Amino acid sequence: MPSPHNAANLGDIADRVLLPGDPLRAKYIAETFLDGARMYTDIRNVYGFTGTYKGVPVSIQATGMGVPSFSIYVQELLDVYKCKKLIRVGTCGGMSVAVKVRDVLIAQGVSTDSSLTQQVFGGAIHFAPIADYDLLSKAVVNAKKFNLPVKVGNVVCVDRFYNDYSDPNGVFGDGKRSLNEKMVQYGILAVEMESVALYVLAAGAGAQALAIFTVSDHLVTHEQTTPEERQTSFNDMIKIALETAIED
Repeated sequence: MPSPHNAANLGDIADRVLLPGDPLRAKYIAETFLDGARMYTDIRNVYGFTGTYKGVPVSIQATGMGVPSFSIYVQELLDVYKCKKLIRVGTCGGMSVAVKVRDVLIAQGVSTDSSLTQQVFGGAIHFAPIADYDLLSKAVVNAKKFNLPVKVGNVVCVDRFYNDYSDPNGVFGDGKRSLNEKMVQYGILAVEMESVALYVLAAGAGAQALAIFTVSDHLVTHEQTTPEERQTSFNDMIKIALETAIED
């Protein structure tokens, strides 16, 4: 039986899934990289496709933006369709000057302002959402194999796209530094809006998860890519994800 938000029947979705937010990016990945790709869902125009990559079945499932939308699709992939390897391929905003627009980042860990972890653990502990090490290590090796530079580190997953993390009360000591600057000081490379849900939900289901991003804009330099680029390019990230997904 299909899930409430996905028209796929059992067996339609591979156990290895790439997760772009944008349905048009899902369509682009399926048509560009997969052999024999077919659409298994278009409910709410959130597309899902299954095909093969180098002979291995792989699915591409769009998720929409933000933790709530992303959580719906990932929870159903885990609970209903029993998917085992989930790799997010998305965009992020650079925060550190160590990263540039169009760089590929791999999220080793995720900091967050989302209440998701508190909801899951009831505030008893501060759970640390991290990538699956096997997928992480394979992704780094694949990037090196193709001479694709990547940066690995911590990202922050936020619930609000438009926010102002200023420091009017001077809680950081000088009254001028923003929370963004504080996060960069502690090693956070970029900001995005979904990965905490991926790492927490996959951990609870005993599945493997990894988040790979392309820097689409930068909070410091104010560089940005075009909407068209964000839909239909960023092939380095996609290639790393697919190569990693098909390995056993």
